[in-house]
Amino acid sequence: MEPMTIRELLEATGGKLWGEGISPDQAVTGVETDSRAVHPGDLFVALPGERTDGHKFIPGALAAGAAGCLTQQAPEDPVPGKFYLQVPDTMAAIGRVARAYKAKFPIPVIGITGSVGKTTTKDMVASVLGQKYRVLKTEGNFNNELGLPLTLFRLTREHEICVLEMGMNHFGEISYLVHIAPPDVAVITNIGDAHIENLGSREGILQAKGEIFETMTPDGLAVLNGDDPLLRPLAGKLVPQTVLCGEDHQPPYEALSVHSLGARGVECTVKTPQATFPVTIPAPGAHMIYPTLMACAIGERYGLTLQELQRGIEAFVPTKMRMNVLHQGGITILDDGYNANPQSMRAALEILSQTEGTYRAAVLGDMFELGDLGPELHRSMGEWAVDLGNIDSLLAVGELAWNIYDAAREKGMAGALYAKDRNTAKEILPNFIRPGAVILVKASRGMAFEEITRELQRLAPKD
Repeated sequence: MEPMTIRELLEATGGKLWGEGISPDQAVTGVETDSRAVHPGDLFVALPGERTDGHKFIPGALAAGAAGCLTQQAPEDPVPGKFYLQVPDTMAAIGRVARAYKAKFPIPVIGITGSVGKTTTKDMVASVLGQKYRVLKTEGNFNNELGLPLTLFRLTREHEICVLEMGMNHFGEISYLVHIAPPDVAVITNIGDAHIENLGSREGILQAKGEIFETMTPDGLAVLNGDDPLLRPLAGKLVPQTVLCGEDHQPPYEALSVHSLGARGVECTVKTPQATFPVTIPAPGAHMIYPTLMACAIGERYGLTLQELQRGIEAFVPTKMRMNVLHQGGITILDDGYNANPQSMRAALEILSQTEGTYRAAVLGDMFELGDLGPELHRSMGEWAVDLGNIDSLLAVGELAWNIYDAAREKGMAGALYAKDRNTAKEILPNFIRPGAVILVKASRGMAFEEITRELQRLAPKD
């Protein structure tokens, strides 16, 4: 983070400054919400929470070297030489500080949202743009009202472009984020069933995702999945320029002759307004054409050459637990346990079915936030696993996942198994360890399926 003065913090938040002998020209050099991670010169933000209140940790943060704190409480016993900036709501204040901080850097912002594939698209766009520019991108799950500001505080004078993932599960959340960091390019990857419990319908999800356009200028660019039936009609109706990305006959950004290589990736020919070229995408799943095409659209907008586009696509590395292909002891683990919804689980099962192996198994857990549609959508995953034809076994884990198991058994998969929780599942996993096995691990984040992946790695023969 570049230095930010107390005066700038006051202007951004409208807060009240406490502390004797504090100069408004004094600067902070970092922002931290975890008192255990404070560095000298940081601004510590005290966030009230359900389990604990960050205000309890102000003394420890100041003792660790924080220059001051953002607080909702007036200090009872101020520490000499430290400042206290009191505001009504520290979470809202950190957003205002982040907006003011981003305004110091007149660089383009790429905002990415969607039901499925936000992180993959963010990583692909950053990989492509990184061939020409110094890119700041969202790391991990820092895509919400707290994570996005903390991402922006990592901006320095060296960065030339900013790629931000914008997540949501309620109306108004994307709106909040784009008012902190107005995007020059807005991407919607697709409209699926994720968070339908909170938003009521896919049309509601579209409305919530569409908040990403609220702060765009007339010369902004909207990049949309042209194969999505809810997004395709938006072409020509948005204030910014709009481009569509999709398979054959979906100009201006098309993927032709798409061929899956299973876990090794996808081959296709990319057609853009400026070039047509073959490429091998180093990540599995035919759905990878969408982040690839979207990255090409954004890359061409910012002047990348054909060679830079190709290098960026081929250099793509997915975020951990986002369909990472792990090879160990003669088995292959498709580690896709970061999150799940019906669209991404269907795609993951398809990748499993296309991956070369002597035995294919899926460990599938609950998908959350599906509301009343939950049981039906879980059943459809069991049916899909059977319909694909060459998945040998399935282990469903969790309360909702029982529907996956039940549907697969009813449709004839003799190898379908069920476990009520992770610990029970771990007792079954040794049955999947055999030479040439390919094992998919997939569930919503709250299922903590990284434990399943670690157990499979532990059980695998040593290389």
